[in-house]
Amino acid sequence: MRSIVLAAALALGITSLASAQARFGGPDAVENQLAEDERDVTPLFELSFLEPYREWKAGIQEKTGLHFGGDYSAVGFVGSGDFGDDEAAGGMVRFFGTWDLVDRGGDHPGALVWKVEHRHAYTNVAPSGFGFEKGYVGLLGPPFSDQRWRTTNLYWRQRVDGGRFALIGGFLDATDYVDAYAFASPWTGFTNLVFSTGSGTIPLPNDALLGIAAGGMVTENVYAMVGFGDANGDPEHPFDGFESVFDEHEFFSSVEIGWTSSHDRLVLDNVHLTAWHIDARSAAGTPSGWGVNVSASWQIAERWQPFLRAGWAKDGGSLLDRAVAVGVGYATFGGRDLLAAAIHWGRPNEDTYGRLDDQWTLEVFYRWQVLREVTVTPDLQILVDPAQNPDDSLVVVLGLRVRIAL
Repeated sequence: MRSIVLAAALALGITSLASAQARFGGPDAVENQLAEDERDVTPLFELSFLEPYREWKAGIQEKTGLHFGGDYSAVGFVGSGDFGDDEAAGGMVRFFGTWDLVDRGGDHPGALVWKVEHRHAYTNVAPSGFGFEKGYVGLLGPPFSDQRWRTTNLYWRQRVDGGRFALIGGFLDATDYVDAYAFASPWTGFTNLVFSTGSGTIPLPNDALLGIAAGGMVTENVYAMVGFGDANGDPEHPFDGFESVFDEHEFFSSVEIGWTSSHDRLVLDNVHLTAWHIDARSAAGTPSGWGVNVSASWQIAERWQPFLRAGWAKDGGSLLDRAVAVGVGYATFGGRDLLAAAIHWGRPNEDTYGRLDDQWTLEVFYRWQVLREVTVTPDLQILVDPAQNPDDSLVVVLGLRVRIAL
């Protein structure tokens, strides 16, 4: 697999849900998040006093090429059953942006991209660990940990041919370019990892992995994407990645090929196959492994977004080694809000956990655009036969996510 990834020289940037210009990365990639936060939407309520702030930001971007944003997100869960704690809550603040420093406004712009965060728990159990607390093999709110200060992204992005091809290199987040689709972001889409990157079958490295990723349109409808980097990324000490790369030689690599109706609708109309490989990691004590994932997602009548996703893994330390997910999203009130539901079947990785029974997961959420800057998302998750819970055959988790973006 590594030789395939190193030999491949193509891959592509994914467009933002709201932007007509295709950009590199999944929905939570910095440039796509900025575009989504600034899209033209009519919220339930409008705060006109923030308009001067928006104009000030736009003026800075026009004059200097500096485009930045930030947000605060919080998630809370309450779960049923007799196994483990019954509640978990946490939040995070993020500051992210891009600075176009080369060929600004041209066909080959280059930019510095960054994202720094502070992740903190409000309760004894952080949301990221609440699934295991209830005996479920999986992450109900993967980014909402108690990790404190961290660097998620710090890399150079170079576009070529008006964005038709792109290359990034530096400290990366693998979810920005691996197996992305419209609802992959736990900040704006489903909160459970099984409905995000890899469907639970990819042992994703931590953020701030030192690596490269590249992409481009092979034809008008076919794209390819590759990535290669350190399997031992550490967002709390990102520059340790240089030592890890040269001393440990433990890498995560991926290659993806897909079909889309057009470049600017890549994240909306997308069918792809992703293959990945990870080396054995001595510090984590996990073996090498590999796997494949397939995904099909398509927008219908500008409102409906059905999807079907599946994954298979051989070792590698993944949570699951088999998974299938199917679901649909529906844009309500002229696209202001989003209602989505999905169901997932998964088999815990026997190499990681030993032989455990299969699990089923149902998640339903409604993302409510209260203000242009504020979304409120009630969430329901039903965990059927959580694999490590001998006491409960069904656990109901009620959740609430709030995000404030400025």
